[in-house]
Amino acid sequence: MDYRIDKGSIVALIPARGGSKGVPRKNIKNLGGFPLIAYTIVACKLSGQIQRIVVSTDDEEIAEISKLYGAEVPFLRPVELALDSSTDYDFVMHAINWFDKHEGKVPEYLVHMRPTTPLREPDLVDEAIQKISNDHSYTSLRSAHPAPESPFKWFLFGNSSEFVPVRKGITNDQANGGREGFEDVFIPDGYVDVLISEQVLKNGGLHGDRMMAYISPVCTEVDTQKEFEYLEYEIGKTDSVLYKYLKENYRQEDKK
Repeated sequence: MDYRIDKGSIVALIPARGGSKGVPRKNIKNLGGFPLIAYTIVACKLSGQIQRIVVSTDDEEIAEISKLYGAEVPFLRPVELALDSSTDYDFVMHAINWFDKHEGKVPEYLVHMRPTTPLREPDLVDEAIQKISNDHSYTSLRSAHPAPESPFKWFLFGNSSEFVPVRKGITNDQANGGREGFEDVFIPDGYVDVLISEQVLKNGGLHGDRMMAYISPVCTEVDTQKEFEYLEYEIGKTDSVLYKYLKENYRQEDKK
């Protein structure tokens, strides 16, 4: 199938399925008086690079709330693409095919913005987009933050009573050495990913073989109730431009 790429177009794609085991109804759970997904929508609204904000969801309630805060929900994702076993590639390809079928063209850049990383700086999102759009030798961009401790210093169980280094070929003493003896390691996060539609279609995957690095700030991500409770604490201490925008432009809900 031939796809027409809309050169220069930059669309945020926010995945928000209805099912969530760790924190039920996580994507619309109240955080500081606003639905969790509202923070990501506002980060996209305050971006100077993102031209459209599209939420991909299978859930009618999430769709309505997303529209209230300024996102488009031009389609509902099929339930079979919103399961625990569904992949990011599944929902991205569904969106690409929808754009192709209903609009006759596919955005050149898809900015993958996960609602579970709510506290971002829009300027940094713009910086990441600008970085990859200026260098066409890369197949995608992925954000990650520095690991506080090198995993090369970790151990596996060699048997029921013995530790062996995770990294092959080093001694126990080397594994117990200072972190200065190991390479810097980065933990992928949900701050911002930038996908290139042509590369997704060409490679049959999201990132391709040349993934540009974007070093993001350490950020809190929500996968458990405990992490959500920490975010409730953090949101009260932060001077987040997103939280400020929400309070100035929307009515806060009572805590549920």
